[in-house]
Amino acid sequence: MPSPIIMIGISLLGIVFVYLVFLHPWQMRWGATDAEIKRAMPGDQIVGRASFESTRAITIHAPAQRIYPWIIQTGVNRAGLYSYNVVDNVGNASAKSLIPEHQNIQAGDLIPVSRDGKQGTWVKYLRKDKWVLWWDKNGATSWVWEIHPEEEGSARLITRVRVKYKLFSTAILFNLLIEIFDVLMMRRSMFGIKRRAEKPL
Repeated sequence: MPSPIIMIGISLLGIVFVYLVFLHPWQMRWGATDAEIKRAMPGDQIVGRASFESTRAITIHAPAQRIYPWIIQTGVNRAGLYSYNVVDNVGNASAKSLIPEHQNIQAGDLIPVSRDGKQGTWVKYLRKDKWVLWWDKNGATSWVWEIHPEEEGSARLITRVRVKYKLFSTAILFNLLIEIFDVLMMRRSMFGIKRRAEKPL
């Protein structure tokens, strides 16, 4: 009989194989079409040779003017990220209504992800009812939300995250967490925006 160490090693290799062959391709392009993945998006040029690039998309049965306000008010101690509140909004429930004081973001503003409001991503560019681009100011991370109108008042909400991993640094664990769990947070967030934007006025 193989030793327990060998069995554990075989099991880990099996898990890695399943992730790389099946889960990884799915999670990197959840909901997105081939055309959406190939399409250039604002901010693509910020991160050169990204280690992680995901493009996710969802159809929302509402016009861009009803989707955009939910995106620009996101952030910890703002509206949350409409995902898992314990993780993305320090235990507070994400907003279920629009917050007027958080509707006027501009380039250079911080989108906070920490309780003290000092850590997060920064608004690089934005175009009302079209897209919002966040980045880390160092060229290692970009995150864009783009809205593509469709017929009959619907729209495709597409998000792209590009990250350049910092190997041999304390950030490697964070990079691994992004690699594995990012899709869970993003799906929940996108469904959260969809639910809010589609609700009757």
